Amino acid sequence: MSGNQQESASRDKPAGWVTTLDPALQQELESLYKDLHAHPELSFAEDRTAGIVADRLTELGLEVHTGIGGTGVAAVLRNGGGPVIAVRADMDALPVREQTGLPYASTATGTGADGEQVPVAHACGHDMHVTCQLGALELLAAHTDAWSGTVVAIFQPAEEVGSGAKSMIDDGLYDKVPQPSIVLAQHVMPLPAGTITYRCGAFGAATDALRVQLFGKGGHGSMPEATIDPVVMAAATVMRLQTVRSREIAGNVAAVVTVGAMNAGTKDNVIPDTAELRLNLRTYNIEDRTHVLDGVHRIINAEAKASNAPKDPEISVIDSFPVLHSDPEATATTADALRKTFGADKVVEAPAPGMASEDAGDLATAINVPIVYWAFGGTDPKAYAAAASKGTVAQDIPSNHNPKFAPVVEPTLQVGVTAMITGALAWLGSGSA
Repeated sequence: MSGNQQESASRDKPAGWVTTLDPALQQELESLYKDLHAHPELSFAEDRTAGIVADRLTELGLEVHTGIGGTGVAAVLRNGGGPVIAVRADMDALPVREQTGLPYASTATGTGADGEQVPVAHACGHDMHVTCQLGALELLAAHTDAWSGTVVAIFQPAEEVGSGAKSMIDDGLYDKVPQPSIVLAQHVMPLPAGTITYRCGAFGAATDALRVQLFGKGGHGSMPEATIDPVVMAAATVMRLQTVRSREIAGNVAAVVTVGAMNAGTKDNVIPDTAELRLNLRTYNIEDRTHVLDGVHRIINAEAKASNAPKDPEISVIDSFPVLHSDPEATATTADALRKTFGADKVVEAPAPGMASEDAGDLATAINVPIVYWAFGGTDPKAYAAAASKGTVAQDIPSNHNPKFAPVVEPTLQVGVTAMITGALAWLGSGSA
């Protein structure tokens, strides 16, 4: 660890500007959050959001780059010599119909990946990520006497499809902005607001999403003997795929095989020609990932052959995420700074990695630097405590991607801003204050 890192990691508890939002800024950020929440945009279509981000960063006097990897925005806040760090927020929403009942709930629609009109909602909290990062940057820009170095702010598109970070990298992100020595990122989760969790090592799983087209021979429902039924083929495939996890992977190994969609036919008395499955696979290392993918391909092809399919199945990749590995040493340093700010009882290491996936790690691995990733709570602490006392957290507390998921604005917003500033200060140089 460098001298600057040791110095910054051992600072006293942060000043008030880090831990308490000025009422005027708090009101401004709350209004911004609600506006973003009410106007969500799908992956690679974050034009309005990116415009708002770019305008605010320009007003702060940052060097702003837009249109990176489609709708990505990156900005540079320079404050003398010292370390270069990156902070990252994702901007995209989901094809979900919001059911929160909030006065600022989304009624937006957008064009989905298949060209259809779909409802759109910030059911994963990316609107909170954007707001917190903008708030942190505004405060860092206003208190340059407290630190030195350079902050590269990345506002990334298309996290939900796993390719937004890579699209920015491929479009020359690090030719446009200084290359950081570390990347910091955070995510709001269905934990009590005011709490933070982290992990030294694996934080999120690798994901492989597949589209499978099965081929049969259609015909009249009254004459199945003259057909090759792809619906039965699909059903048999779905059931057999579960054995990849239950019979081919050890019980103490984390892996998930989910068939999230099965589509076939249009009428009760017509056996269709084709059926489609959509799969989602999650693993934590390359060996298990290879094993699961091989097993899935083998079963899909075997069931088609067993059904006498006239054509081999077509298997294509929808999207893919790498394992999110939060660098152990860098995470420990950052977590120590977070504990000094929030208290040891509010910042805890998660006992196991989650099965959700993230592509933020691509921003670090592309340039061979560490990433530190943490989660902050967005659930009303009283509601969470009540559910926990009944053992019904999973049933009563909406999780990310649920139509009813929406963080309570406060203290979530305050915690997200403070956590991002604290994480940044743990790696930036000291200032003149």
